[in-house]
Order: sequence, then C-alpha cells, then structure tokens
Amino acid sequence: MVELIHGIRADEVRANLERVRERIAAAGRRPAEVQILVAVKYLPSAELGALALAGVTLVGENRAQELVAKASEHPGAFTWDFIGALQSRKVPLLLPHVRYIQTVASESALEQLARHGGPDNRVLIEVNVAGERGKAGIPPAALESFLERCPVPVVGLMTMPPLADSAEANRPHFRALRLLAERHGLAELSMGTSQDFAVAVSEGATIIRLGSTLLRPGAS
Repeated sequence: MVELIHGIRADEVRANLERVRERIAAAGRRPAEVQILVAVKYLPSAELGALALAGVTLVGENRAQELVAKASEHPGAFTWDFIGALQSRKVPLLLPHVRYIQTVASESALEQLARHGGPDNRVLIEVNVAGERGKAGIPPAALESFLERCPVPVVGLMTMPPLADSAEANRPHFRALRLLAERHGLAELSMGTSQDFAVAVSEGATIIRLGSTLLRPGAS
C-alpha cells in the first residue's frame, strides 16, 4: 500500500517552491515561463489547504474520481489537470473539472472527446518518445494523424520518459518531444518530474509535474 503524505506545512512547501524556481533559473529559463504543477496523488484532500496557503495554484491528479472529489471539496482554490493513465470512459467525468487532460493517447479517448468535448476543452497528447513497449502514449510517427483526428483543441504534448539512473539520460527524450511540438506548432510541453525536471526545463518544458520535491520538507 502506498503511504499517503500527511502533515505538510505551507511554509515548507513555499520554501521548496522557491528552491525549484532557483533551479529553473539555473537551467537558463525564467521561472515565470515554467508552470509548476503539484502532483497530489498521494495527498489527502484535507492537506490541500496548506498548498493554497503556500501559493500553489496548479495541481494534477492521476485518478479521475479523486480529482473530481478533491476539486469539489476545494472549489475555486486550484486549477486542475488530469495527469494519470486515461480510461476513456472517464473523459466525460473529467471535462467539467479540468483545464487540461494531459494524457490523451487512444482512439477511444478521441471518441469520448467527440461525444462530450467542445471548443472550450483543451488536451495534451501523450507521446511515447522512447518507444517503450507496453507504455502509454502514441508513437511519434502517429502524431500528425492523431492531431488531425482530435475533435477538441490540442495545446501541447506530454511524455513520461523511461526510468533512468541519471536525469541527464532523459535529455534526448525531452528534446525529441520539444522538436515534435515545434514541428506542429504546439506551445505546451509537459515533461519533467521530481527526478529530472531541471533537464526537462533546459530542453523547453513549459509544465513540470512535481510531487515529493515540493511536499517533503527540504526535498528540492
């Protein structure tokens, strides 16, 4: 069983956010150019108030029902993105609550978006840039066709690179995603987690998805 995180403090989260911004600057980017999304999968809803006090405005959840429940319990406090494996039947549940679904990568998801989505909905396409077998995401070669068939606006791309011994090992994957986005005129690049966000930022990330780096005291 995964251990939930309890007892977070706004001052510690605020300090961690500042350390992340310093690392963004050290990677050659202006902090204002990079959105810091706080992944709250392991954070109970009762702890979200501390995030708001720390100045967090953008959060992401991996599970559809949890996202809806947390968003409903904290109305207006945060902007929500869905960042988990997408079950297409959950698309209509998510759409009223999220800014972006970041993990669109299947024909069934496109079908649900066609039925339930509209011009005000926005999505990111998940791309399996490393070609890992059995991993979510469309292959890079399929992106152009997928974009043509997506019935709602696509604002960018998202990827989760392979597990690696070093953050630097993921640089080619982040670069590949950036080049794909540039080729198709897409502005948002959601890439980089607690382990490798500085490398992702240096390769053009506009959204980084951070959990433990922000939620553990002095973690960043």
